[in-house]
This record gives sequence, C-alpha cells and structure tokens, in this order.
Amino acid sequence: MPSQRRPPDRPVTFETVRKIATALPGVQEGTSYGTPAFRVGAKFLARLWEDGETLVVRIGFDEREMLMQADPGTFYITDHYRNYPAVLVRLAAVAPDRLRELLEEAWRQQVPKRLAARFDPSRRQPL
Repeated sequence: MPSQRRPPDRPVTFETVRKIATALPGVQEGTSYGTPAFRVGAKFLARLWEDGETLVVRIGFDEREMLMQADPGTFYITDHYRNYPAVLVRLAAVAPDRLRELLEEAWRQQVPKRLAARFDPSRRQPL
C-alpha cells in the first residue's frame, strides 16, 4: 500500500463512504453502536464513529501499524481499539482513493474467496 497521499482537495464525507461501501458486492448498510455501519453478511466492515468525523474500518493489526506509522494524521486508534482489528480514519484527512482501497481490502478479508475473485475493480464508479 502507498504510504502517504496528498490530503484531499475536498474532505471525504460519510456520503463518499456510503457510495464506496455499497458499491461492493453483498455490502449492506445498517447500524452499529447507534451509528451507520456497513457489513457483508454478518461481518463488520466499517462504521461511522460517534464523533461523526471518523470512520472505524476493520483491518489487520500489521497493516494498521503500517498505516499509523506512515500517516498518523489520518490513521490512529484509541485504547478501546488496541486489541481489536480496526483503525480509525479521519475523514477530513483521507484521500478518497485511499479510502476506497482501505474499504475494498476490508471487504476482501470478509467475503468468500469466490466472491472476491469475481470483483472487478476496473468497473468501479468514479468518486
């Protein structure tokens, strides 16, 4: 994964998150802890954090550490998430394409391999 990207010209909003997430096969929107969330089947992908400006995204521990080291202004955790495979993403700081990569990777980790193999990223809608 690329280490750092230029901050977006326009801040990413939750509508951008929704557009990216719901374009992935099998993703459904619901709620988690009273905030909008996305799952594939019963598996968690992402949710809006209670502050309304941060996204919680499922991610492996190693990748999370790399992201936080490379771009701590965008990616971080709190003590609550230390032992949970997730990273907090500041929406105002993340580039839309970087967010898309992150959500697609979270999705790939949660779906059956046959569904992931059928996904064609070249057919994505522009942001």
